[in-house]
Amino acid sequence: MVTHGHSDHASRGHASCLCSRTCGPILRTRLGAELPLETLEFGERRRVGDVVLSLHPAGHVLGSAQVRIEHAGDVWVVSGDYKVQHDATAEAFEPVPCRTFITESTFGLPIFRWPDPALVMGQINEWWRANAEAGVASVISAYSLGKAQRVLAGLDVEIGPVLVHSAVAAMLGAYAEAGVTLPAVETLSVQSARRHKGRAMVIAPPAAENGPWLRALGTVSDASASGWMLVRGNRRRQSVDRGFVLSDHADWPGLLWAIEQTGAERVGVTHGSSAALCRWLNEQGREAFVVPTRFRGEGEEEPASEEPARGALLAHAAADQPAQKDAAG
Repeated sequence: MVTHGHSDHASRGHASCLCSRTCGPILRTRLGAELPLETLEFGERRRVGDVVLSLHPAGHVLGSAQVRIEHAGDVWVVSGDYKVQHDATAEAFEPVPCRTFITESTFGLPIFRWPDPALVMGQINEWWRANAEAGVASVISAYSLGKAQRVLAGLDVEIGPVLVHSAVAAMLGAYAEAGVTLPAVETLSVQSARRHKGRAMVIAPPAAENGPWLRALGTVSDASASGWMLVRGNRRRQSVDRGFVLSDHADWPGLLWAIEQTGAERVGVTHGSSAALCRWLNEQGREAFVVPTRFRGEGEEEPASEEPARGALLAHAAADQPAQKDAAG
């Protein structure tokens, strides 16, 4: 069972894979057309031995799924990665009633409370507009699956041309196949960077942000779009001009809401601040336990460095907001 297409959840070498219908094209793009793959519609049930499986939208990225597992009347749900904020590029999170819920906790601390995504996209467009008026190209770091398309969907393309890294461009066919409408883009290259230097918006994954195209853009202002940008120190460590708080994971209120909506008697917590969230749930009278994270890969939202001390985060939650710099800075 593959919950979604990020590399820390989907890898090569399986004898067979089962995923959601909209995740299928993403896995084939990333893992090869020969991948032994079956897909299910959301809500469709499949019996495997003594259990009945079904997939339900997780809201994390396009095609991301929670796995519902039923056996002898007992129901568990494994959430995978999820978010509960509105996202026009991914199916909306669907609470699934169960007795045991396995939740992620990437941002499982009370400091993490996301602003309205529409306001964040407004900030991104204002930054891009100011840069373009000053003859400065804008480069935003966003993971090639999910975050990049989410940013792309919110851009005001009247400001200027949009260039996307080839890893981002490779995912666009799966979005088109799923009926997600995105603006027209050009694939990033040295040539396209030179052609649109001084006014382009460039979307590239973090690993590619120092490619040969960067010099061809001329003067640039760079930014990162991530939930970790809520913590000012992470933006400083990444040495970017701007940090935009945009996450494809649930924030603290979102995690608590999702858990409550399942009606689960037992909650397993994995990834990120699992011990902190587990402790809080236990203090609220809910049976909770930590599920150790065994693998780490692409990590859609890895922190820029070691997680800051939890006590400091909680103590400075109100004050520790991203610093603002001149848009062309």
